[in-house]
Amino acid sequence: MFWRVALARPAREEMPVVPPIPTREPPSWPTLPASVPDAGSIRHDDMESHDMTEPLTPSTEVEALRQEVATLRHKLLQSQRLSTVGALASSVTHEFNNILTTVINYAKMGLRHKDANSRDKSFDKILAAGQRAAKITTGMLSYARGRGDRREPYDLVTLVQEVLVLVEKDLQMHRARLETNFAEHPQAEINPGQIQQVLLNLIINARQAMPNGGRLLISVTSNRESGFAEIGVRDSGCGIAPEQLKKIFDPFFSTKQADENGQGGSGLGLSLCREVIEAHHGRIRVESTVGVGTQFTLKLPLVAATAGAIGPTKAMQKVG
Repeated sequence: MFWRVALARPAREEMPVVPPIPTREPPSWPTLPASVPDAGSIRHDDMESHDMTEPLTPSTEVEALRQEVATLRHKLLQSQRLSTVGALASSVTHEFNNILTTVINYAKMGLRHKDANSRDKSFDKILAAGQRAAKITTGMLSYARGRGDRREPYDLVTLVQEVLVLVEKDLQMHRARLETNFAEHPQAEINPGQIQQVLLNLIINARQAMPNGGRLLISVTSNRESGFAEIGVRDSGCGIAPEQLKKIFDPFFSTKQADENGQGGSGLGLSLCREVIEAHHGRIRVESTVGVGTQFTLKLPLVAATAGAIGPTKAMQKVG
């Protein structure tokens, strides 16, 4: 006999009613024309212009060009300055090697000798060598950085001596015998870095004009009557022909080729020298005789009139 058992079914849980999702109407897109013109056929007039810059007037355009020229001139002067540093790099490196040799040798001597006299002598030599190295480093860094556009009264003999510290070894290496004539100490209101750049350019040019060595005379004088101080750079080199002398200050004109280090020959050095001197309300003059030598004279206004002037030592053709 089978027994049938009826099991009670659990009550069905009611599912929550989810509201229907509303349907959205598709976005309405603008109706395109029957034919779209090619990109090349779209006229500029059909497009809205939103140029926010105002048109340049002739006066503002001229001022912008002046600022650009001034910026380019400043960069050119800086490039010329660094080029001069490159021309002196070899000789300065050689001079530092000599200084280090001096320091090392006298340090060894001081260690070997225990007496006070020998040690004092060693210390004195080491100190002198270190001071010379510091002087060269200070001069090179000051020249490379420049001093902006500020002008100040400056002793021209001091200025020349600062330049000679940088070129002394270079002149020795190329057998150029240096002579100086500083009869006075005139002062002029100058930008020292810019005038140093002019002097370095002239001295390097003079050395390059004497490939087999020679004599280089640097002089500083003043002229009470004219109100100018004069710096002379005279060499005993090959000289400059009269037809070339007339164009010596023209931009990109040069009487020489670049040397083995790629220095010189650009035709910009003397042109920049003239610009710098004229900006100081001065003058630059060149006198030359072929086979005898060349002299450049820088004339700068004196801060205060000082006595003393010397004339040229030999008749030469003059420019400037």
